[in-house]
Amino acid sequence: MAVRERYITLMASLPYIGQLFAAKQTPLSRLKLERRSQMLEHDDAVLLRRIEALLEWEQLPMDRSDAEIIAQAQRLLSWLDDALLRDIVAFRLELRTVMAALRRRKRGEGVPRSGEPWGYGRWVDQIQRYWTEPGFRLEGVFPWITDAHRLLQADDSVGLERLLIGVIWDELGRAAEGHYFDLEAMVTYVLRWNVIERWTDYNGEAAAKRFTTLVDAGLGQFEEVFA
Repeated sequence: MAVRERYITLMASLPYIGQLFAAKQTPLSRLKLERRSQMLEHDDAVLLRRIEALLEWEQLPMDRSDAEIIAQAQRLLSWLDDALLRDIVAFRLELRTVMAALRRRKRGEGVPRSGEPWGYGRWVDQIQRYWTEPGFRLEGVFPWITDAHRLLQADDSVGLERLLIGVIWDELGRAAEGHYFDLEAMVTYVLRWNVIERWTDYNGEAAAKRFTTLVDAGLGQFEEVFA
Protein backbone atom coordinates (compact mmCIF):
# COMPACT_ATOMS: atom_id res chain seq x y z
CA MET A 1 0.00 0.00 0.00
CA ALA A 2 1.37 3.44 -0.94
CA VAL A 3 2.17 5.86 1.88
CA ARG A 4 -0.67 8.23 0.98
CA GLU A 5 -3.24 5.45 1.00
CA ARG A 6 -1.86 4.00 4.23
CA TYR A 7 -2.14 7.36 5.98
CA ILE A 8 -5.70 7.79 4.73
CA THR A 9 -6.51 4.35 6.17
CA LEU A 10 -4.76 5.24 9.44
CA MET A 11 -6.59 8.52 10.03
CA ALA A 12 -9.93 7.11 8.89
CA SER A 13 -9.55 4.33 11.49
CA LEU A 14 -9.25 6.75 14.39
CA PRO A 15 -12.41 7.71 16.31
CA TYR A 16 -13.59 11.31 16.30
CA ILE A 17 -11.50 13.15 18.89
CA GLY A 18 -14.54 14.92 20.35
CA GLN A 19 -14.71 17.89 22.70
CA LEU A 20 -12.21 18.19 25.53
CA PHE A 21 -14.31 19.16 28.52
CA ALA A 22 -17.23 16.94 27.50
CA ALA A 23 -15.01 13.86 27.37
CA LYS A 24 -15.42 11.13 29.99
CA GLN A 25 -12.64 8.99 28.55
CA THR A 26 -10.21 8.95 25.68
CA PRO A 27 -11.72 8.07 22.27
CA LEU A 28 -9.64 4.88 22.19
CA SER A 29 -7.15 3.18 24.48
CA ARG A 30 -3.45 3.97 24.46
CA LEU A 31 -2.74 0.41 23.33
CA LYS A 32 -5.02 0.78 20.32
CA LEU A 33 -3.55 4.19 19.52
CA GLU A 34 -0.04 2.77 19.56
CA ARG A 35 -1.12 -0.12 17.34
CA ARG A 36 -2.62 2.29 14.82
CA SER A 37 0.58 4.36 14.96
CA GLN A 38 2.48 1.37 13.59
CA MET A 39 1.08 2.31 10.20
CA LEU A 40 3.32 5.38 10.15
CA GLU A 41 6.50 5.42 8.13
CA HIS A 42 9.49 4.58 10.36
CA ASP A 43 10.92 8.09 10.35
CA ASP A 44 7.50 9.61 11.06
CA ALA A 45 6.95 7.23 13.96
CA VAL A 46 10.34 8.19 15.43
CA LEU A 47 9.46 11.87 15.07
CA LEU A 48 6.12 11.40 16.81
CA ARG A 49 7.83 9.60 19.71
CA ARG A 50 10.42 12.37 20.05
CA ILE A 51 7.75 15.06 20.12
CA GLU A 52 5.74 13.19 22.74
CA ALA A 53 8.84 12.49 24.81
CA LEU A 54 9.54 16.21 25.03
CA LEU A 55 6.03 17.59 25.43
CA GLU A 56 4.43 15.07 27.77
CA TRP A 57 5.96 15.83 31.19
CA GLU A 58 5.18 12.37 32.57
CA GLN A 59 7.76 10.95 30.16
CA LEU A 60 10.57 13.19 31.38
CA PRO A 61 13.04 11.67 33.86
CA MET A 62 12.66 13.39 37.21
CA ASP A 63 16.40 13.90 37.56
CA ARG A 64 16.79 15.77 34.27
CA SER A 65 17.77 19.42 34.65
CA ASP A 66 16.20 22.40 32.91
CA ALA A 67 19.40 22.85 30.88
CA GLU A 68 19.22 19.25 29.64
CA ILE A 69 15.57 19.57 28.65
CA ILE A 70 16.17 22.86 26.86
CA ALA A 71 19.06 21.22 24.99
CA GLN A 72 16.72 18.32 24.11
CA ALA A 73 14.20 20.82 22.76
CA GLN A 74 16.81 22.62 20.69
CA ARG A 75 17.99 19.33 19.18
CA LEU A 76 14.45 18.36 18.25
CA LEU A 77 13.64 21.74 16.73
CA SER A 78 16.86 21.76 14.73
CA TRP A 79 15.95 18.32 13.40
CA LEU A 80 12.36 19.24 12.51
CA ASP A 81 11.93 20.57 8.99
CA ASP A 82 8.12 20.76 9.18
CA ALA A 83 7.09 24.35 10.00
CA LEU A 84 3.76 23.35 11.56
CA LEU A 85 5.31 20.78 13.89
CA ARG A 86 8.05 23.26 14.84
CA ASP A 87 5.36 25.79 15.75
CA ILE A 88 3.49 23.23 17.88
CA VAL A 89 6.61 22.31 19.84
CA ALA A 90 7.76 25.92 20.23
CA PHE A 91 4.32 27.03 21.46
CA ARG A 92 4.24 24.39 24.18
CA LEU A 93 7.76 25.22 25.33
CA GLU A 94 7.00 28.93 25.46
CA LEU A 95 3.80 28.28 27.42
CA ARG A 96 5.82 26.28 29.92
CA THR A 97 8.39 29.05 30.13
CA VAL A 98 5.71 31.62 30.95
CA MET A 99 4.23 29.34 33.61
CA ALA A 100 7.67 28.65 35.05
CA ALA A 101 8.22 32.39 35.41
CA LEU A 102 4.84 32.91 37.08
CA ARG A 103 5.51 30.07 39.53
CA ARG A 104 9.05 31.21 40.33
CA ARG A 105 7.82 34.71 41.00
CA LYS A 106 4.97 33.43 43.19
CA ARG A 107 7.56 31.62 45.30
CA GLY A 108 9.23 34.99 45.84
CA GLU A 109 12.20 34.34 43.57
CA GLY A 110 13.87 37.21 41.78
CA VAL A 111 14.73 37.60 38.13
CA PRO A 112 16.68 34.55 36.87
CA ARG A 113 20.40 35.17 36.63
CA SER A 114 21.81 36.19 33.28
CA GLY A 115 22.70 33.06 31.33
CA GLU A 116 20.69 30.76 33.59
CA PRO A 117 18.95 28.07 31.45
CA TRP A 118 15.52 28.43 33.00
CA GLY A 119 13.26 28.86 29.95
CA TYR A 120 12.96 28.59 26.21
CA GLY A 121 11.92 30.80 23.34
CA ARG A 122 11.46 34.34 22.10
CA TRP A 123 10.12 35.82 25.32
CA VAL A 124 12.78 34.90 27.89
CA ASP A 125 14.49 38.30 27.74
CA GLN A 126 11.21 40.20 27.93
CA ILE A 127 10.03 38.14 30.89
CA GLN A 128 13.24 38.95 32.73
CA ARG A 129 13.01 42.64 31.77
CA TYR A 130 9.42 42.99 33.05
CA TRP A 131 9.65 40.48 35.88
CA THR A 132 7.59 42.52 38.35
CA GLU A 133 4.68 43.17 35.99
CA PRO A 134 1.79 40.68 36.34
CA GLY A 135 1.81 39.51 32.71
CA PHE A 136 5.40 40.45 31.80
CA ARG A 137 3.79 42.76 29.15
CA LEU A 138 2.91 39.66 27.16
CA GLU A 139 -0.87 39.97 27.35
CA GLY A 140 -1.05 40.71 23.63
CA VAL A 141 0.85 37.53 22.80
CA PHE A 142 -0.69 35.27 25.45
CA PRO A 143 -4.23 36.56 26.20
CA TRP A 144 -4.61 33.87 28.87
CA ILE A 145 -1.66 35.06 30.97
CA THR A 146 -3.73 37.43 33.13
CA ASP A 147 -6.11 34.62 34.10
CA ALA A 148 -3.18 32.26 34.71
CA HIS A 149 -1.58 34.80 37.05
CA ARG A 150 -4.87 35.29 38.93
CA LEU A 151 -5.54 31.56 39.33
CA LEU A 152 -1.99 30.87 40.42
CA GLN A 153 -2.12 33.61 43.04
CA ALA A 154 -5.40 32.17 44.31
CA ASP A 155 -3.90 28.66 44.49
CA ASP A 156 -6.75 27.51 42.26
CA SER A 157 -4.96 24.47 40.85
CA VAL A 158 -8.04 23.01 39.18
CA GLY A 159 -8.92 26.28 37.50
CA LEU A 160 -5.34 26.76 36.35
CA GLU A 161 -5.14 23.23 34.97
CA ARG A 162 -8.41 23.71 33.10
CA LEU A 163 -7.21 27.02 31.67
CA LEU A 164 -3.86 25.69 30.46
CA ILE A 165 -5.10 22.49 28.88
CA GLY A 166 -7.85 24.51 27.21
CA VAL A 167 -5.21 26.82 25.72
CA ILE A 168 -3.20 23.82 24.50
CA TRP A 169 -6.32 22.15 23.09
CA ASP A 170 -7.35 25.24 21.15
CA GLU A 171 -3.85 25.69 19.73
CA LEU A 172 -3.75 22.07 18.58
CA GLY A 173 -7.18 22.49 17.00
CA ARG A 174 -5.93 25.44 14.99
CA ALA A 175 -2.82 23.50 13.96
CA ALA A 176 -4.94 20.56 12.79
CA GLU A 177 -7.03 22.69 10.41
CA GLY A 178 -6.51 21.62 6.82
CA HIS A 179 -4.67 18.42 7.81
CA TYR A 180 -6.64 15.20 7.54
CA PHE A 181 -4.56 12.34 6.15
CA ASP A 182 -0.92 13.25 6.79
CA LEU A 183 1.73 13.19 9.52
CA GLU A 184 0.60 16.54 10.89
CA ALA A 185 -2.91 15.18 11.32
CA MET A 186 -1.57 12.18 13.26
CA VAL A 187 0.69 14.27 15.49
CA THR A 188 -2.09 16.70 16.41
CA TYR A 189 -4.47 13.78 17.01
CA VAL A 190 -2.04 12.07 19.38
CA LEU A 191 -1.24 15.29 21.24
CA ARG A 192 -4.95 16.04 21.65
CA TRP A 193 -5.47 12.45 22.81
CA ASN A 194 -2.86 13.14 25.50
CA VAL A 195 -4.72 16.29 26.57
CA ILE A 196 -7.99 14.36 26.89
CA GLU A 197 -6.25 11.67 28.93
CA ARG A 198 -4.75 14.31 31.21
CA TRP A 199 -8.12 15.98 31.79
CA THR A 200 -10.23 12.82 32.22
CA ASP A 201 -7.72 11.45 34.72
CA TYR A 202 -7.89 14.70 36.66
CA ASN A 203 -9.98 15.49 39.73
CA GLY A 204 -9.91 18.08 42.48
CA GLU A 205 -8.04 15.96 45.00
CA ALA A 206 -5.44 14.86 42.49
CA ALA A 207 -5.07 18.41 41.21
CA ALA A 208 -4.39 19.81 44.66
CA LYS A 209 -1.90 17.03 45.41
CA ARG A 210 -0.10 17.50 42.10
CA PHE A 211 0.01 21.27 42.50
CA THR A 212 1.48 21.00 46.00
CA THR A 213 4.02 18.45 44.84
CA LEU A 214 5.13 20.64 41.96
CA VAL A 215 5.47 23.75 44.09
CA ASP A 216 7.21 22.05 47.01
CA ALA A 217 9.45 19.70 45.07
CA GLY A 218 9.91 21.83 41.97
CA LEU A 219 9.88 18.67 39.85
CA GLY A 220 13.35 17.86 41.06
CA GLN A 221 15.66 20.09 39.09
CA PHE A 222 13.02 21.18 36.57
CA GLU A 223 12.13 24.44 38.36
CA GLU A 224 8.63 23.66 37.04
CA VAL A 225 9.47 24.78 33.51
CA PHE A 226 8.15 21.51 32.15
CA ALA A 227 5.24 20.86 34.50
